[in-house]
Amino acid sequence: MIRLRGIIGSAGPMRSGMTLESLAPTLEKTFSLKRLEAVALIINSPGGSPVQSALIAQRIRDLSREKKVPVLAFVEDVAASGGYWLACAAEQIYVNESSIVGSIGVVSQGFGFPEMLQKIGVERRVETAGNNKNMLDPFEPRKSEDVEHLRGILDELHESFKDEVRRQRVGRLKASEDELFTGAFWTGKRAVGLGLVDGIAEARGELRRRFGDKVRLRGLQQQDSWLRRRLKSQSAFPDSAELAHGLLDAAESRALWSRYGL
Repeated sequence: MIRLRGIIGSAGPMRSGMTLESLAPTLEKTFSLKRLEAVALIINSPGGSPVQSALIAQRIRDLSREKKVPVLAFVEDVAASGGYWLACAAEQIYVNESSIVGSIGVVSQGFGFPEMLQKIGVERRVETAGNNKNMLDPFEPRKSEDVEHLRGILDELHESFKDEVRRQRVGRLKASEDELFTGAFWTGKRAVGLGLVDGIAEARGELRRRFGDKVRLRGLQQQDSWLRRRLKSQSAFPDSAELAHGLLDAAESRALWSRYGL
């Protein structure tokens, strides 16, 4: 049983993000266990980096084929966006009725401050080599050509996500792509009806049903977040710059979870 929890992507100082680099040792160790019958992914993630989602999912599938070991996914609170991408690495996906599942889409978020510097009397000086090097500058008015370029990138990433779901859920999707691939998300119960997941089940109960009451369930954990490691250690509290960066990471993480009411 591998617990995949949290934001997918590079870690900040106050949180541990899931990346292929951080998960590779756990994955390799898990698939090398003796008398291994199956690997269960316990997923609780609101998503994050599409690149890391793809890399982690591909490594899980590669190890599954190499070791000839089936992979099952069990969703706890949420498997949305990149979290659902990870779930699709498994042969079958199980959820709780109240789990949040889906969000098959891509988003780019930011802020614009085109008039702020002028109002506070600050002159900003930027020189570039390359006409598009300063594309989507938050202190400049948005340009239609910049937005169009970004839109094209988002569409490409979205198509990669859709291709992944099509491959991994072939023959099991029960709704049209116009409904499934809008970025919407659903409860686990509804996701069963849509064919995004295979059923309602809890990990220990399902694994015992499949492999018998005497099956041995071994859990491997990700590394604790920076903050938890700090609290467990006797090291000094971080300096102000490190703390400020960590608080921004925590706020970003909180915002991503809150999209799904968590």
